[in-house]
Amino acid sequence: MTDEEWQEFLGHFERRKLALGQCGRAYGSSCVHEHAYVRCPILIVGPGERPRLEEIRENLHARITEAEREGWLGDVEQLTVSLAATDDKIGQIDSNERRRNLPVFVATDRPTRSSKRRRREPA
Repeated sequence: MTDEEWQEFLGHFERRKLALGQCGRAYGSSCVHEHAYVRCPILIVGPGERPRLEEIRENLHARITEAEREGWLGDVEQLTVSLAATDDKIGQIDSNERRRNLPVFVATDRPTRSSKRRRREPA
């Protein structure tokens, strides 16, 4: 691998970093959501991005209201898609946080041969 190829490879991971998180796209591929990453199903957002997503959600509500008032039905449709994606990303953060706070069961006792034998015997 040449130095140029290596730099291109490393640059791919740098370009995956976005304002809202990281794009999970594969090496060498582009993302069709280039300027609408909130819609991207492979955008990985962390819990620290929740305030920014809430700002985006409030802004989308205001823009939808304006578009409805002005009769811009195409904009209403596209903004509604972005709003649903934003709500989904916030839901992902909430779900991940709930899972992170769940207790984890760890078995501490291992069955022995004698305990296995006893279970098999008829009562």
